[in-house]
Amino acid sequence: MIGTIIIVGGGTAGWMAAASLAKFLEGSATRIHVIESSTIGTVGVGEATIPTILDFNRFLELDEAELMRRTQATFKLGILFEDWAVKGSRFFHPFANYGAPLRGVPFHDLWLRSRAVGDGSPMEDYCLPSVMARSGRFAHPSPDNPNPLADFGYAYQFDAALYAEYLRDYAMRRGVERTDARVLGVNTRASDGFIESVTLDSGQAVSGDLFVDCSGFRGLLIGQCLETPLEDWSHWLPANRAVAVQSESTADPVPYTRSITRPAGWQWNIPLQHRVGNGYVYCSEYLDDEQALDTLLANIQGEPQSEPNLLSFQTGMREVFWQRNCVALGLAAGFMEPLESTSIALIQTGIALLETFFPAHGFRQCDIDEANRQSRASYEKMRDFLILHYKLNQRLGEPFWDDCRSMDVPETLAHKLAVYRSRAYLVEYGTEPFRTGSWLSMYAGFDVVPETYDRRADSISESELQQSLAQMRTIIRNAVSLAPEHTASLQKYGPVD
Repeated sequence: MIGTIIIVGGGTAGWMAAASLAKFLEGSATRIHVIESSTIGTVGVGEATIPTILDFNRFLELDEAELMRRTQATFKLGILFEDWAVKGSRFFHPFANYGAPLRGVPFHDLWLRSRAVGDGSPMEDYCLPSVMARSGRFAHPSPDNPNPLADFGYAYQFDAALYAEYLRDYAMRRGVERTDARVLGVNTRASDGFIESVTLDSGQAVSGDLFVDCSGFRGLLIGQCLETPLEDWSHWLPANRAVAVQSESTADPVPYTRSITRPAGWQWNIPLQHRVGNGYVYCSEYLDDEQALDTLLANIQGEPQSEPNLLSFQTGMREVFWQRNCVALGLAAGFMEPLESTSIALIQTGIALLETFFPAHGFRQCDIDEANRQSRASYEKMRDFLILHYKLNQRLGEPFWDDCRSMDVPETLAHKLAVYRSRAYLVEYGTEPFRTGSWLSMYAGFDVVPETYDRRADSISESELQQSLAQMRTIIRNAVSLAPEHTASLQKYGPVD
């Protein structure tokens, strides 16, 4: 029986865990106690999400209008990648698939065949959120629309600190306790190594049955106490620094995040209602911190509104995220750069696994092993998708990018890429966090041309193929013309409280 859950650390991870567990355990006698220190800052630069956030918010029964107001949020249809293939190139990664099949032939095979006979229409023209984003418009997907072209996802760009405050209020209204203190020690049982209590700076020892480590990069419980190693992935994802700064808004916010390559990494641009989030992720072997800050400040619009926040990190994951009676979430569990806005999604995955295998009747190793297996699978699949961005770059003559392009990649990714290049087949390993539409956006954006495609596409006459593709483009253009401007979609939620 789990009588008390101790969550060490607040921030986004800690309060997502507290809010979700409070909902999950509603009506039970289990106490949830968050210990966080107001003297310890949080990283708090993650401001963009992917559509999985909708599932989390729905589970909590959050009101979207209130969420938008409380977090100064904007809508997000995807990510615009600038200069990643070659300088001057642009492509969009939407939260959606492309086109519709014809006579059982997948859309991308139809598009490849059309391209082979001279049709230059970009793949983005066959994706509703891509065209909508390009037009600066936003509309919610219609769940009742049977047309596959209207099926898409969306997410939010929000102030992560405000989101944590919002969830803190939610959790504490549901009985979650909070103590403002620093954890100075972690105490384990001699018999089995389980965590028994944590010692606060006041000298008080706080006991619990289940401990959730949300202490950030320190990994106070999972790393320092239980000595769970961090598996290093920096040989595949070499960026190890980031500098972030907020700036004033100089234009209406767009419904997407921008990712722009720089000499030793890439820059993010995330428009919120009240400001813009900016950051430069880079590798210190190719660029020093001062140069990175100068580059960032030279490439933002509007005056800076915050002091630069410099972060050092190592990409990778804990060998296990669940050890004995300790579950690590967020930066304590692992870190991957925010190239595809996966940080909050990985927190969400960890919480879901904790709740799926919740130790209501004791800690059983088979359950912990399965939770760890699924967690590793999620991390590795996201890792491979991020590596793909670097591996496919065509920025010739720049040391950082040349080295990324020539590096060996995990076998799982090498196989996916080889099969697509061979015959345009999209390999999936079970349930993928980024589905076929996401991989197609990368392949098309980086101009990966397969040797062949599904030959059933050749059985369709050229005239029928072009008529079908033109009809898809028309349906999408018409739908986009009916969507309101993004700013109009935001205005209906009213000012922030």
